[in-house]
Amino acid sequence: MANYPTPHINAKPEDFAETVLMPGDPLRSKFIAENFLTDPVLVNNVRGVQGYTGTYKGTRVSVMASGMGMPSIGIYSYELFKFFDVKNIIRIGSTGALVPEVKIRDIVFAQGACTNSEFQDQYSIPGHFAPIADYKLLSTAIGKAEALNAPYHVGNALSSDIFYHADPEFNDKWAKMGVLCVEMEAAALYMNAAYTGKRALALFTVSDSLVTGESTTAEERQNSFTTMMEVALETAVAMEGK
Repeated sequence: MANYPTPHINAKPEDFAETVLMPGDPLRSKFIAENFLTDPVLVNNVRGVQGYTGTYKGTRVSVMASGMGMPSIGIYSYELFKFFDVKNIIRIGSTGALVPEVKIRDIVFAQGACTNSEFQDQYSIPGHFAPIADYKLLSTAIGKAEALNAPYHVGNALSSDIFYHADPEFNDKWAKMGVLCVEMEAAALYMNAAYTGKRALALFTVSDSLVTGESTTAEERQNSFTTMMEVALETAVAMEGK
């Protein structure tokens, strides 16, 4: 019995490319499809979570939104990995900088994803799992960022379950451990990739600094983080068939 369509993705495995770019915002998915992909086709729109497949420099690439938070990306990435034969998922999102050296509009590659989530409890591991990026995706993407002369950082990100935290020192405690930025999805993506034997990478554009208070607008986050998008697309091309 086929496991598709799922409750969240109304498509067939052949509708998706082997690499899926995954922004949080459905409008960012639409923006990428319309501005970077050739002949994009809408392959999913369940709950308004838009997924498209087209080509970039002759390579088939898909882009589909994840929504916000680990439960949401946990559902979509699991279904893509498990039921739709997707090999690679590259999260492209926004993040808040936790340390002074990470500036607005810089790119951060999440080599690891710390978390305060209990997502890993489902695996009954006798300890704490360390969610990390796939090295091939990470090293390839860093090379693409360097080719584009994009300012970037590589290190630990924090995937938090809580956006408005009651502890005013929450961010400072993670920053003291060298964590570069905070977002809400990467750890679940990395754990799903590990569990299903697939590959994942999360890279972010810094939308605001929790150190300086600088921030970008919602429109900028949707439409202008194009260098990050290009890095992810170039990585998808380089990873085709590997």
